[in-house]
Amino acid sequence: MPYTLPPPALEDATYRRHRRWMMRALELAETAGEAGDVPVGAVVVGPQDRLLAEAANRREQDQDPTAHAEILALRQASHRLGRWRLNQCTLYVTLEPCPMCAGALGLSRLGLLVYGADDPKAGAVRSCLNLPASACSNHHLPVLAGILADPCRQQLQIWFQNRRQAGHPST
Repeated sequence: MPYTLPPPALEDATYRRHRRWMMRALELAETAGEAGDVPVGAVVVGPQDRLLAEAANRREQDQDPTAHAEILALRQASHRLGRWRLNQCTLYVTLEPCPMCAGALGLSRLGLLVYGADDPKAGAVRSCLNLPASACSNHHLPVLAGILADPCRQQLQIWFQNRRQAGHPST
């Protein structure tokens, strides 16, 4: 990985669990970047800390504007559980969700959203909008932001920098 991870620290068990799942999301994001997609990874964890789904961005690979990591992971988790309500689940994602994904998280009745880096251009959880707290939201979505924020941000910055240097059009 070309980005730097902070050294492990002696924190409580909850933070260590969040850090472990965000590390997995970073690995998935790396695969998306290697495949030519914006490097975003997502993991859905259910009760008893059980992995239910994981996905990486696939918009370029699938030629599908809705193939964001969060949407793909929500679909997998719902399919695996046999229900659309994910109220006992946690979604870990490397980048603050966009409006489409934030809306889907609310509609899924997700139990907790944990994300890494803020998205100052399209973030719909706190940076540009706060859809979960808006009047149009029928679900109060608990959010924990900033878990491994620096490595998540670095991964995206390095990927975009490499794309620009290689002469790729804007993504």
